[in-house]
Amino acid sequence: MPSTAISAQGSKIEVSGTTGAAKTITGIALGFPTILTIAAHGFSNGDVVTLAGLTGADAALLNGQTAVVKNKTTNTFAVEIDSTGKTITAAGTATPVTWTKIKNFLSFKGFDGQADEIDTTDLDSTAKENILGLQDWGTFTFDVNKDFTDPGQLALDAAKRTSAQKSFKLTLPNGKTKTFTASVKNSPLEGGVNALVKSTGVTLRISGDVVDA
Repeated sequence: MPSTAISAQGSKIEVSGTTGAAKTITGIALGFPTILTIAAHGFSNGDVVTLAGLTGADAALLNGQTAVVKNKTTNTFAVEIDSTGKTITAAGTATPVTWTKIKNFLSFKGFDGQADEIDTTDLDSTAKENILGLQDWGTFTFDVNKDFTDPGQLALDAAKRTSAQKSFKLTLPNGKTKTFTASVKNSPLEGGVNALVKSTGVTLRISGDVVDA
């Protein structure tokens, strides 16, 4: 059987920046996921948008929410919000964040967290019993050749200085994405004889869920 493995070559990591231009929502299909219509929206899977201006009795379910674009077509996309049975009218906007590519990307690993074990053992137990707590996605670490003028690397350093949480998007060569919110814990420097200056083991601490698209 032929291998279904993919090469990591061509992967990229991006960090969120400012907001882009708001796009007008012209249609909505309620359910889970919620499907939104915006003519020629130009979004990509894994993009992050903030929803606003929708109307109806249950519009607060979507308004102000930051969601990840999934299953995009030319004019529609899905968000993982359950609007089943709600009353919401499409008359609002979706405002995307802009992305800055972090250049000189060398290698990565991560999503290495694990849920805590919650001990449910009591005096009727005949062996230890436990359930899993909330999912913890852990950290995402990567290496880059250092570029002190690259906007993406500068954004990393700025986020570390201010302890600001940012959105990140990992895009694999097959088009699959992982989008997540994280804080930059470190951005170390490494150098040596006959070697490039690198940031080895840049560590992002993930907060919340990781969305696959």
